[in-house]
Amino acid sequence: MKTRNSQNAYNEETARHYISDDKPIISVSSEVETQYNWIDGKRTDEVTGYKLFFTQDGVNPFAVKFEKKPSLPPFLSEIKLDKLEAIEIRSNVYFRSEGVRVVK
Repeated sequence: MKTRNSQNAYNEETARHYISDDKPIISVSSEVETQYNWIDGKRTDEVTGYKLFFTQDGVNPFAVKFEKKPSLPPFLSEIKLDKLEAIEIRSNVYFRSEGVRVVK
């Protein structure tokens, strides 16, 4: 996802700028992706987080990072993201959340 403005830290206001509270968020992940730490171009066994993909009407699919391994929502289910935050870095937007809950 590309950015419109620039901020220096994750915050909920930036997330609300891109993701609407009024429209449902849909899970489009079929598996939880594990992210690893890389040192000198080589992957280590240190886990840095987990990633799931979601979409919303009018928004391209976007990735959300989680520190703790989230439960995988059913494909195309409506979900809510707990404490969704975003940061804008070099014209890109990155999202993180504390958890995911299935609504439907």
